[in-house]
Amino acid sequence: MKVLEGIRVLDFGRFIAGPFCAALLADFGADVIRIDRVGGSEDRYIVPVTEGGEGAFFLQVNRNKRSLSLDIDSPEGREVVRQLVRTADVVIANMPAKTLESLGLDYESLRQIKPDVILTATSAFGSQPAVRHKTGFDGVGQSMSGAVHMAGLPDHPMKAMVPVVDFATAMSCAMGTVLALYERKTSGLGQEVGASLLRTGLNMSSGALIEEAVLKLDRKASLNRSPNYAPSDIFQTLDGWLIVQVIGEVMFKRWACLMGHPEFAEDLRFRDDKARGEQGEYLCSVMAQWCAGRTRKECLAELEKARIPAGPVYSPREALEDETVNDAESFTWTDYPGVAGKIPLVSPPISLSRTPSSIDRRAPTSGEHTDDVMQGLGYSAQEIASLRDSGVI
Repeated sequence: MKVLEGIRVLDFGRFIAGPFCAALLADFGADVIRIDRVGGSEDRYIVPVTEGGEGAFFLQVNRNKRSLSLDIDSPEGREVVRQLVRTADVVIANMPAKTLESLGLDYESLRQIKPDVILTATSAFGSQPAVRHKTGFDGVGQSMSGAVHMAGLPDHPMKAMVPVVDFATAMSCAMGTVLALYERKTSGLGQEVGASLLRTGLNMSSGALIEEAVLKLDRKASLNRSPNYAPSDIFQTLDGWLIVQVIGEVMFKRWACLMGHPEFAEDLRFRDDKARGEQGEYLCSVMAQWCAGRTRKECLAELEKARIPAGPVYSPREALEDETVNDAESFTWTDYPGVAGKIPLVSPPISLSRTPSSIDRRAPTSGEHTDDVMQGLGYSAQEIASLRDSGVI
């Protein structure tokens, strides 16, 4: 039996933060019903990879779910939502507060239907009155946290091209949801779980923020080179790139010996991480020269032998083909309608030894399970047909 078997989740989420939270719960046994717009919701078609236009992120963050297509703006659709909420333990929605209220998906409305329901609602900036109606995406969370300023070049900030804030927010929401379910065992009451892209981004940038508050350094971007320890950068080899991160005195001594400069360990210029970070340009130049005359495989073998953290910089194709990545059982390869080959769904980042997660079901096509869900709510075949004819489902 999986940890969350018996828990029903209604997923009104869109894009990544909400849907990935729901997917993580589904991986551990929750019955997750995705509420799609009739004809398919907008987040279904971003970065399309299938004949039907379903997007890459959609396939990843909507595995293990059933899909009900529903016009939640119609009176009949609102009634179906109320029926669903009566059967649910958790409702997930990442919509602006005003939208939640207009759809009757805000916590106060939901608890009138089911007092012990849990609402997990992600937002761009939080639930505080001054910011709750503002909108934003992953890039906004990255940019406002200070992270984008620290990346790239001083005159050209760069954000991460993968939605790190979205995914991190989703994982926080999944944890918060499980915490609320655990607390409900004692109190018998539901509550609202919140997480914001902004606060997630700020947490990820917290080291730089605290440093600035205390030391007032006003750091500038230094491409991939760390300002806090060294050498830490991305280096070019004869046939590719790799990252090396040397932190702490013991590791620095091993690195200095590997470079053929054991005297660095006694050099006052490199007395601690802070000093080494200040000398990062020089130390990274030594590392760069060493890498330039070797293949990536040769570099990584010597660095591993010296117990220096290092790894290859992979393209997506290289990551898919890498032996270590695959030995780590990182993918579940699944079929999907309109795709000739198999799709590599990335395994959940969490593992439990006795009650593990699993990806048992591909992402649903739009409305694929509508009839099953409606029948489970007590709707007859004639009623389902009537709602379909009127465009409600």
